[in-house]
Amino acid sequence: MARAEYKLPDDFLNAIAKLEQRSDEIIPRVLEAGGQVVLDQVRSNLHGVLSGKSTGELEGALGLAPARLDRNGNWNAKVGFSEPRKGGESNAKIANILEFGKHNQPARPFLKRAKVTARGPAIEAMRRALEKGVDRL
Repeated sequence: MARAEYKLPDDFLNAIAKLEQRSDEIIPRVLEAGGQVVLDQVRSNLHGVLSGKSTGELEGALGLAPARLDRNGNWNAKVGFSEPRKGGESNAKIANILEFGKHNQPARPFLKRAKVTARGPAIEAMRRALEKGVDRL
């Protein structure tokens, strides 16, 4: 049986070792770069759905949470609404009603459209952020 052996250059191996050591620093930056693209798209879609008929409170509550490691070891960056809303209502409830509608109100989806529209640009932003983080090694 034939056997092949490859030896990687030392500088490449050193870069891989540095990447592993700094992954907890690089990964949040990458996720937040993608999350910012998604946040901008959600904000744009929400503004279009509300079209001047709102107080701006829901739009003001929209934000990007910092990337965090969950209990399963997965990194997450979340786009969502801060709580509570003035008057006791939940921003998440208002957003849900806008997205899916209710008995007397038609659905005006903004989240699903943002997910579909922002996917490619978010991946590209994360790729650029990862390359920038790797280039610093």
